[in-house]
Amino acid sequence: MDTIIGIKTIIAVVETGSFTAAGDRLGLSKALVSKYVGIVEQDLGVRLFNRSTRRISITEAGQSYYASVVPVIESYSEMLDNLSGQTALASGKLRVSAPVSFGESNLAPLMPELLSRYPDLSIDLVLSDKTIDLLEEGVDLAIRIGSVSDSNLIARQITSYPLILCASADYIQRFGAPISVGELEQHATVIDSNFKIGRHWPLVSPSGEALTASVNSRVSVNNPQAVKEVVVAGGGIGLIPEIVVRDDITSGKLVQVMGDYKTFEFGLFAIYPHRKFVAQKVTSFIEFLFEKFAAKK
Repeated sequence: MDTIIGIKTIIAVVETGSFTAAGDRLGLSKALVSKYVGIVEQDLGVRLFNRSTRRISITEAGQSYYASVVPVIESYSEMLDNLSGQTALASGKLRVSAPVSFGESNLAPLMPELLSRYPDLSIDLVLSDKTIDLLEEGVDLAIRIGSVSDSNLIARQITSYPLILCASADYIQRFGAPISVGELEQHATVIDSNFKIGRHWPLVSPSGEALTASVNSRVSVNNPQAVKEVVVAGGGIGLIPEIVVRDDITSGKLVQVMGDYKTFEFGLFAIYPHRKFVAQKVTSFIEFLFEKFAAKK
């Protein structure tokens, strides 16, 4: 067994907490992961993990080994990148997590261009609106929209998107367009339950006054794409990220209301584990995100 493979196997088991999850990250069977761990332990003459029928736990020797080999693998990866030169192309399997709506509408259509640019790169795109543990899930990079609170991760902001008030043209024709916070509170609205603001929408008036609209709603959805679909169908006024409704406003399916009022913005972040050295495939993907989205703010 190659020494580097053995080290990577131990790291994967420690970070994912199981042989099965480590195998998923490395593309190996559970049996092969167990075999590699056994070989490393035999070579070292120490037990790195305590095993039972239900779980594994890392030993003190395992913790010491993990702390020692992580910098080794990082230095090894940096050395490979340096030897390949500054123009090295991204290669290998890149596992990316992204929110469902953003992934479907904005990221998935770009995958053919990315793969054409990097022939030796493969992508495993995992779409989920839940916040995942990057190390446990074996994710190289996550795209998040909103704020980032985990200080153990590196977060690079790609761009930001404002939220805008909008409704369908049919709804506006039937009920009119509000021009003030008081009028907005009389309209039906569609709530995005991902927002902590709930029914209390913060707005800034054209004169700069901070206001709160206590809106009336009978519908809440935990997905911005679904909120948009309810609004398009005439369900009321929505407070939706501009990137989600941009094409529908351009086509006339949706109409922005109270456009002289401002609300908060969501940041688009690329998130990756806090490591000293970053793989070329991750760096290249982040550069691709900047190219495609930063200019479209």
